[in-house]
Amino acid sequence: MAAAGTPAPGGNGRAAGGRRRPRWLRWDKNPLTLESVKQLIAAGTKEELQECFGARMEFGTAGLRAPMGAGISRMNDLTIIQTTQGFCRYLEEQFSDLRQRGVVISFDARAHPPSGGSSRRFARLAATTFISQGIPVHLFSDITPTPFVPYTVSHLKLCAGIMITASHNPKQDNGYKVYWDNGAQIISPHDKGISQAIEENLEPWPQAWDDSLIDGSPLLHNPTASINNDYFEDLKKYCFHRSVNRETQEKFVHTSVHGVAHDFVQAAFKAFSLAPPEAVPQQKDPDPEFPTVKYPNPEEGKGVLTLSFALADKIKAKIVLANDPDADRLAVAEKQDSGEWRVFSGNELGALLGWWLFTSWKEKNQDRSALRDTYMLSSTVSSKILRAIALKEGFHFEETLTGFKWMGNRAKQLIDQGKTVLFAFEEAIGYMCCPFVLDKDGVSAAVISAELASFLATKNLSLSQQLKAIYVEYGYHITKASYFICHDQGIIKKLFENLRNYDGKNHYPKTCGKFEISAIRDLTTGYDDSQPDKKAVLPTSKSSQMITFTFANGGVATMRTSGTEPKIKYYAELCAPPGNSDPEHLKKELNELVDAIEENFFQPQKYNLQPKAE
Repeated sequence: MAAAGTPAPGGNGRAAGGRRRPRWLRWDKNPLTLESVKQLIAAGTKEELQECFGARMEFGTAGLRAPMGAGISRMNDLTIIQTTQGFCRYLEEQFSDLRQRGVVISFDARAHPPSGGSSRRFARLAATTFISQGIPVHLFSDITPTPFVPYTVSHLKLCAGIMITASHNPKQDNGYKVYWDNGAQIISPHDKGISQAIEENLEPWPQAWDDSLIDGSPLLHNPTASINNDYFEDLKKYCFHRSVNRETQEKFVHTSVHGVAHDFVQAAFKAFSLAPPEAVPQQKDPDPEFPTVKYPNPEEGKGVLTLSFALADKIKAKIVLANDPDADRLAVAEKQDSGEWRVFSGNELGALLGWWLFTSWKEKNQDRSALRDTYMLSSTVSSKILRAIALKEGFHFEETLTGFKWMGNRAKQLIDQGKTVLFAFEEAIGYMCCPFVLDKDGVSAAVISAELASFLATKNLSLSQQLKAIYVEYGYHITKASYFICHDQGIIKKLFENLRNYDGKNHYPKTCGKFEISAIRDLTTGYDDSQPDKKAVLPTSKSSQMITFTFANGGVATMRTSGTEPKIKYYAELCAPPGNSDPEHLKKELNELVDAIEENFFQPQKYNLQPKAE
């Protein structure tokens, strides 16, 4: 039995002397997780039991994400059943036509043999939950990119979508990502409603473990073939230069980093009449062990792309395209004349794709009045380059809170008002190039980047040269982002409270070192001194810390906590007006600003913060 002071597995720890067995031991029918819990109990390992059963995974707007293994704080068969039961009951309350419309479920290639957990198994159990309640399920028969779930929700007018994926997290993790009937990720208050419904439906329903019941069910639909066909047909509308694509001599290397992207990116190139990219053979096929990389995250840059660079050098390709394991993100690298590889930051690729989608759209839409109803979006911690382009070209730019859930929901509102949303991006290498997916999509972004590179090659321009041209025309936007690691929530709170009471009680700082602060927005408290009523326009959240400082020199810096990791992040950008074309001077000034922020606002020595490992 659980040792004294340790929560019993499942919460009502009564087992000795003929009393009821703990709920977990009664409810878990997975022999591997069940046995591992029994062994922990027999060994009396308090700490491990605490880790597994200390607290239930919290269902947030990003759904769930946690390591696979036994216990209520882990992703496993039983927690998937419990989560889906709660989600099912919540959807029944929200949609009177749920049994007519149904839901879509898909999965990536993750697996965890020690606990018997895998994305495919979790997806089947989730489907079983819905079908046992008479609700139709469109369950993909094989792995898909994450963006295919929101696409299917919108395309088939379903009530919701579930994607089982942990994206680019470490290999032991998995996740449960939820989309609403508008095709965007859920936002509050749905997360709280679902969370409560999970708590009220913890006991597995009678047929919960019998996933064989779905195989012959008339309620089970396999959308794989039709959605594959329709997605790529829709994608073709974003091909602007088919004749260039057919003729191009540009070669591309693609890596799916042991994830799901390979077949889909090959199909996307075919849809654009481009010769298929050369795949990195060691990383082409799905492998839940991710054997060739320390972290399966192309955002980490060159370390993840070593094999791609080697293949590109061998076949004389100048462009590398890299998707993360669930293919919703994209990194792009280009060989420079110096022989070095340049990995574009998320902000730089955002500038290139934003410019390209606007330029291509403008060629088709000569009527200037159409600009009034045309929008681009980016998250508040991303580069403001789209704002600069919008100001000069006459379309609208809006910023949203961090995360594609905000951009997806806002894009849907605008589309419903008859507006055109051309593009949305966030600095964490996420791009929405085609609004038929209201989320980031690494498949469409990969092929659109390839067409852009092929088109530029006809003008003897590289991506790097075009990026420079964008900055010369619209003003240099130099960015720098990093983070400090801090596991102590108390210290994090103290650090941010110090900023709010920097110059005495309720007085934010007026300077940072030698840099003068011209405006402050605090999205934790809802304060914004640039607004007449001092109230922030963007939604606020007391549960996360986020303060943005605008500086008199054109610098903007945001400090925020991460929702999924023990990090305090910062994002800094220096925006220069067009004509100020000395990027080296701007970089030096930005570095000085960042140093001042680290020294004066983070105070790593005082708070004992660990810097990002280079």
